[in-house]
Amino acid sequence: MIEMRLAEVAAVTGGALHRATGDELVSSVEFDSRRAGPGALFLALPGERADGHDFAAAAVAAGASAVLAGREVDAPAVIAPAGGSYAGTDLGAADPDGTGAAVLTALGKLARHSVTNLPGLAVVGVTGSSGKTSTKDLIAAVLAPLGETVAPPGSFNNELGHPWTALRAGESTRHLVLELSARGPGHIARLCAIAPPRIGVVLNVGSAHVGEFGSPEAIAQAKGELVEALPADGVAVLNLDDLRVAAMAGRTAARVVGVSAAGAAGAAVLARDVALTAGRASFTLVTPVGEALVSLQLVGEHHVGNALSAAAVALELGGTPAGIAEALSGAGAASRWRMEVTERPDGVTVVNDAYNANPESMTAALRALHAIAGGTRRTWAVLGPMAELGDTAPAAHARVAQLVADLGTTRFVTVGTDLYPDPTPASRHIPEHETHVHDVDAAVTLLRAELEPGDVVLVKASRSAGLDRLAAELIAQELVSK
Repeated sequence: MIEMRLAEVAAVTGGALHRATGDELVSSVEFDSRRAGPGALFLALPGERADGHDFAAAAVAAGASAVLAGREVDAPAVIAPAGGSYAGTDLGAADPDGTGAAVLTALGKLARHSVTNLPGLAVVGVTGSSGKTSTKDLIAAVLAPLGETVAPPGSFNNELGHPWTALRAGESTRHLVLELSARGPGHIARLCAIAPPRIGVVLNVGSAHVGEFGSPEAIAQAKGELVEALPADGVAVLNLDDLRVAAMAGRTAARVVGVSAAGAAGAAVLARDVALTAGRASFTLVTPVGEALVSLQLVGEHHVGNALSAAAVALELGGTPAGIAEALSGAGAASRWRMEVTERPDGVTVVNDAYNANPESMTAALRALHAIAGGTRRTWAVLGPMAELGDTAPAAHARVAQLVADLGTTRFVTVGTDLYPDPTPASRHIPEHETHVHDVDAAVTLLRAELEPGDVVLVKASRSAGLDRLAAELIAQELVSK
């Protein structure tokens, strides 16, 4: 962030100085008091287990310059005004007195002030129902050779993570890559107001969060808030293989750059000659200014489209096809629990994709499982429930179960859910190879006893199901004696 005096922080946020002169220098923000060193502005946020206001004095004692708080604290502070854009919305039971909403609203104002006062900073926003985090990581990888690049860790894409990441950008930062999530209408527009993007990337419109939005059309309306926020001299990178995304071209004043892994008409950035080796895709990157061969390290053919979006962004910011291809080919999985492939010493391969799940990402992961196995190895689909699907949940889980069968998956294990029905008979389906277990511990016991050398195991569910622990257990174990 730009260095500021605390008096300026108060002026920008509309807050009031408290036990402070206003001359205190602020050069970073932190919400963890243990990381609040010299120059930090500690964010006093209430949580389900602890209230940051109780750690204000400790943060300053550890070196922080001051605190951004929602009520008076025993430390130099700016007290954010009550109310604001988050009042009565997303924070719920964790913020009964509204202090969190006040702090987050003030934080957003501070982030906007810093970002808009950094000359030459290119802000890139990424949204979509699935693939946001992987694409954000790929964009950061292709932009890093072109200049200092800031991107959020993992999926830090909400009302706290978004402004916190924006405030990591400083005078030397050339690119700020932000992932934008939405749990309702207006959320993405609000994030765009905090850090106005010049380039917006929309990947897809799927079923994730359909239980909250009500329909794919409502999801598309929300995702399109990103392209509506772009300036006339901005760029909208749209995946033309998704018809709802392609239709967003009519909702933006920005120039549209289409990408397509399927050769859609009108696409400027395409993939040709896509091939899979052990689940990893290689292809020829085709652009208006040349071609180059890309060999992805990421597992899954679905990453081809993500890579094309990253390439389109890099081309707009000075990249060359050769340089972009080199960066894409060298990019590994930068965020945890997303198609992480571990080869155990005993010959078992574990694919940990347990961060989240929706029908589209389930489909992509199951196809990647079989691509890794190559038709010669036993495959295990170990699946937990998909969350936030509302009334569509039964049908969505049924489609996934049927795909497991249609792909010829050797073993199908469902953990902690009865949402997956038995698939209808299919030529390669073996009913006795379906197993339902109540919890992670039971799944660990089953897999430890029945895995064989050469097996490939996919572990995937919405994160609330806790299957990340199952994946960690499998990675740490080897086969028992048989």
